[in-house]
Amino acid sequence: MPLPVFGAGIWHFGRYVDRYATDGYGPPVNTLEAINLASKVEDLSVVDLTYPFDPSGLAVADVAGVLTMNGLRAVAVTPEIYTRRFNRGAFTNPDAEVRRAAIELVSEAAHVARELGCDYVKLWPGQDGWDYPFQADHRQLWQYSVDAVRELAAAFPDLRFAIEYKPREPRNAMVFSSVARTLLAIEDIGLPNVGILLDFGHSLYGGESPADAARMAIARGRLFAIDVNDNYRGWDDDMVVGSMHPIETFEFFYALVEAGWQGVWQLDQFPFREDSVQAATDGIRVMKRIHRAIGAVDREALHAAQQAQDALAAQRIIQDALYGRYES
Repeated sequence: MPLPVFGAGIWHFGRYVDRYATDGYGPPVNTLEAINLASKVEDLSVVDLTYPFDPSGLAVADVAGVLTMNGLRAVAVTPEIYTRRFNRGAFTNPDAEVRRAAIELVSEAAHVARELGCDYVKLWPGQDGWDYPFQADHRQLWQYSVDAVRELAAAFPDLRFAIEYKPREPRNAMVFSSVARTLLAIEDIGLPNVGILLDFGHSLYGGESPADAARMAIARGRLFAIDVNDNYRGWDDDMVVGSMHPIETFEFFYALVEAGWQGVWQLDQFPFREDSVQAATDGIRVMKRIHRAIGAVDREALHAAQQAQDALAAQRIIQDALYGRYES
């Protein structure tokens, strides 16, 4: 079984800021510097680029040149529709001019994605939602969101748009908060070039089984991309892959392989206090071990255990593949 393509969000190599260390956990890192750092990670082939680039005005040709120089490819562009400008919402902002600005920013990013030959444009409208009961008309927020994505997808039929859902943060509740709600929105949008980016950590944090969520999206032909990381399940900690939930991580990747899904295995880790290159290297190392272990699963025995819904037998089979056969 050939190795998958490994990727990472370019923010993995950036500067991290939170509400305590407002001066950042490290020095500023611009787009080209982040690409150079990404190139130091063994087996990393593609990156998801945030847009606008840093510094503003950085030419697409310059970004493309540095990617080529480092043997990397841009798999996606993520427009920053979650910054201070959109703090009351991007697609759902009460101000029509701000809603239009969000659509225009995504359109700019889509043109960049075309120029770079990306696989998709990622939509993460993190500010679209609400914080308090009765704050908003839920029907209106839903319609704003659906209409905006439909407009974008219709304007760029040659590109794919992948919605990354998340239960909350920065809003207390987000419009695209689960795999089921996002699939319903995609059904309402009614266009073939809109799908899901399934973030493993968001799925955990939202109380889903990531493997089950992936199967739901795949069954409808809508799983366009994945991001992987780990967390304590109570927050989007974006820790190194497999560091907290190795069995569920294994089940997630096993579900992808069994379904014949062939997309990029992409990192979305935030190594606040760790070396970013080392964290990415370790994340890919874990994914390579999981990939190898998938080939060691006794599929016939696992199928029989699942047909009988025998939890302990299934666990033994998976533990043998992942950790090596136990000898008493």
